[in-house]
Amino acid sequence: MIENISLEELEKYLGKRDTPKDFKEFWNSQIKKVGTITEYKVNKKNFDVDFVDCSDLTFKSLNGSLIYAKYLKPKTKNKVPVLFHFHGYQGRSSDWSEYFKYILAGFAVVAMDVRGQAGQSTDCGIFSGNTVKGQLIRGMTEGRENLFFKEIFLDVYQLIELVANFDEIDEKNMITLGASQGGALAIIGGALNPKINKIISIYPFLSDFKRVLDLKLTCEPYDELFRYFKYTDPLYRTEDSVLKALDYIDVKNFATFIKGDLKLITGLRDEICAPSTQYAFYNRVEGKKEHLILPEYGHEALNVEMNDLIMNWITGGRIGEN
Repeated sequence: MIENISLEELEKYLGKRDTPKDFKEFWNSQIKKVGTITEYKVNKKNFDVDFVDCSDLTFKSLNGSLIYAKYLKPKTKNKVPVLFHFHGYQGRSSDWSEYFKYILAGFAVVAMDVRGQAGQSTDCGIFSGNTVKGQLIRGMTEGRENLFFKEIFLDVYQLIELVANFDEIDEKNMITLGASQGGALAIIGGALNPKINKIISIYPFLSDFKRVLDLKLTCEPYDELFRYFKYTDPLYRTEDSVLKALDYIDVKNFATFIKGDLKLITGLRDEICAPSTQYAFYNRVEGKKEHLILPEYGHEALNVEMNDLIMNWITGGRIGEN
């Protein structure tokens, strides 16, 4: 474990910085700006699979960026619950067939490609300063209004709002799921959109940035933050102003927004998204929650029992139980 504080201390840890006083007002204003999506397309794929309909779902964001998601739905005339899946940093949504297990369990699946990463979503944003490496730091020197991840968070909100209004979707049974960046976006989905009734987040990214700096987590994905200081501000003169901007995309600060049921998985050997940064979020959540601790796991695939457990969390089933 990379932490320099005890497990007992972690269970009380709330993070290095307080939530900005106008945090709620800021995000309410951002949601009002994006409004309701009126331009979107659902183009059905011809995969010739008899139990699922697969479609490309696209919509335009506020700045004109085209956001893409895979949309899979069981072939039924009944309303169905939906799982929103979010991928890891710099990646893309999983292959179509990877989502079929949820289809067979009776769920629709929506899997968004984060703009500017490896998938089909496009980014039309213009940013000053260093953009050679990393979306985390993009816009932070220009202030909260210009944060790149602020736009991603709004994409997540808009996607959920759009799909919730589809005739075939049961908007009372909507779940978010993801790991790392995806774990953060799963949290954001449930925080910004109260229609989400369950959040499953695995070792979430984007929490407690001051703690990240203190622990010197220079491996990806946080290396871009340290590259900024090394090559742009080696004396850390802008540290306070940068952190003040990043506070508005700090996942721990969204904890009190969450109304749904939260499931969080943390590996105590995680050297990328340090356990303390995850506890800082979890300990602030006031509603129904469960924290699963894996002492021997780091930031890695969870291949032993966890996939069955996550499926049970999603469906309410008992797969793998004796």
